[in-house]
Amino acid sequence: MSPDRPVGELFRRFRERLAVAGPDRLGGPGRHTGQGAKVTPAPGPVLAQQRHTGQPADPSRRRRGGRGGGEQVNVPPAEFTSYYGRPVLKAPVWKWDIAAYLFTGGLAAGSSLLAAGGQLTGRPALRRAGRVTALAAVSASTYFLIHDLGRPSRFHHMLRVAKLTSPMSVGTWILAAFGPAAGVAAVAEAAPLLPERGLLGLGRRLLPPAGQAAGLAAAVTAPALATYTGVLLADTAVPSWHEAYPELPAIFAGSALASGAGVGLIAAPTTQAGPARRMAVAGAALELWGSHRVENRLGLLSEPYAVGTAGRLLRAGRSLTAAGLAGALMGRRSRVLSALSGGALLAASVCTRFGIFHGGVASARDPKYTVVPQRERVRERDSQDPHSGSGAGPGGG
Repeated sequence: MSPDRPVGELFRRFRERLAVAGPDRLGGPGRHTGQGAKVTPAPGPVLAQQRHTGQPADPSRRRRGGRGGGEQVNVPPAEFTSYYGRPVLKAPVWKWDIAAYLFTGGLAAGSSLLAAGGQLTGRPALRRAGRVTALAAVSASTYFLIHDLGRPSRFHHMLRVAKLTSPMSVGTWILAAFGPAAGVAAVAEAAPLLPERGLLGLGRRLLPPAGQAAGLAAAVTAPALATYTGVLLADTAVPSWHEAYPELPAIFAGSALASGAGVGLIAAPTTQAGPARRMAVAGAALELWGSHRVENRLGLLSEPYAVGTAGRLLRAGRSLTAAGLAGALMGRRSRVLSALSGGALLAASVCTRFGIFHGGVASARDPKYTVVPQRERVRERDSQDPHSGSGAGPGGG
């Protein structure tokens, strides 16, 4: 705007007067006079307090009426529960098949570790049970995953790229590497049933060494298979999953070990069940520690794991884990007690996986588990750095 024009000259004069007289004389609240200026009324009690003390006015103290007296009205703070009638966070659309996928993946990993222990220590019953269960479990896990994806081609499309920063991409490749190795190891258990001569006789001679190599390869990838699902859940925006990122992989690792130990305690005679009992101790310790942490460390976000369906499942999982561990230690000479403890460990793993799943879904459906922790983090940040007030820019109050 050129200062040579009338409008530009008026604007320049207004800016000069504003700089000299201040906003209270020229632009403050008041009524217009005939000359175009404003007459500023005397400040009310709230504005006077704000000007003399330098403190912002209390938004909860209002006066009824436009000017002067009137009673004070206290406005209660609003409770934010939705965004235009929609949930703050979209709950996962996953169904029960994803919870089953979490369990069967852990069972496959634990069973392959059990099979490797039986192979290295010369316990054929333990090795056979672990290999067969690992193949059955990883097959079921793949089915549940593809069922959730909707079309088998989507699983294939996920193998077209490898992205290390994506737990889903990494998990897909882990599953693709573990499955064939577990399959070869399980098929090798059928070698004694093949004839000794001919082409099948060649398979009878080649399958055992191939099965040993494949069994060890599956055992090497088993820890990643057991824990990547915990990383996958923690990588989402679901509050109670995301905040439990240190514990979820440990819980899933312990659950995998306990379920694999359960298979060994059920299928192997007591004379060969030593590695299974040791796996039961390690798995139960990890699972109980992790479950205790997520129910007590997360503050408000621990609540979904302690109430409702998730709370009942996790409490049942803890009880079954303790019972299975006690039976594994006391049933060294009792095949019946050993099998019962193995069944308890398997049931405990199911309850734990489904409990973690339901707890996360419940935290996503209730807005308070998203809004309240965010407000607490903002208050904590502001208390540590009082000069970085939330929403206060230069000259803000």
